[in-house]
Amino acid sequence: MSFFRSVYRLYSTMSKPQVVFVLGGPGAGKGTQCSNIVSKFGFVHLSAGDLLRAERSKPDSMFGELIDNHIKNGTIVPVEITCKLIQNAMEASTANRFLIDGFPRNKDNMIGWDTTIGDQVDLLFVLFLECPENVCIERCMKRGAAGSGRADDNLESLKKRIVTFVNDSMPIIEYFKEKNLVKRVEAGKNVEDVWSDIIELFKNI
Repeated sequence: MSFFRSVYRLYSTMSKPQVVFVLGGPGAGKGTQCSNIVSKFGFVHLSAGDLLRAERSKPDSMFGELIDNHIKNGTIVPVEITCKLIQNAMEASTANRFLIDGFPRNKDNMIGWDTTIGDQVDLLFVLFLECPENVCIERCMKRGAAGSGRADDNLESLKKRIVTFVNDSMPIIEYFKEKNLVKRVEAGKNVEDVWSDIIELFKNI
């Protein structure tokens, strides 16, 4: 009987969706590098920001106005909404490996994840794209000037988002560091060099 229990536990662990959190300030290159990881390593990219923006744009969304206000003010959307959107996206996918980009952003997000989804997935590690503030701002301003269509790609919103990241998200990264789950990449370099560093982290998964 113990043999079959062991097999069952092994099967259960293997069947859990595998997750990598991707964290970094605005403009750190999360979207760009997630696209590269998807292409080379077969993960599915779930951007918390994209999911929220998509929900905001739905005419019949009961959360649209609330999400819009948080995005424009550079503040964090209530965790119940974000977790539900992430969970829905994972359940709708046939894949088993996910990059969750831009989440968890604060302690409330972390608690919400742990109580709703955390025990249903296998968290592989946290990819932290560390990027200097001036580089982040420059990249986002260029993105906005190029017509990104994002309401928060302006200097006022960017400054608020960076303050929010430093105050709320960096403690989350420190929390994961204590658990030896953070893999840090210097993201202020050119895109190709950043990607080379990321390949080394993912190639043995």
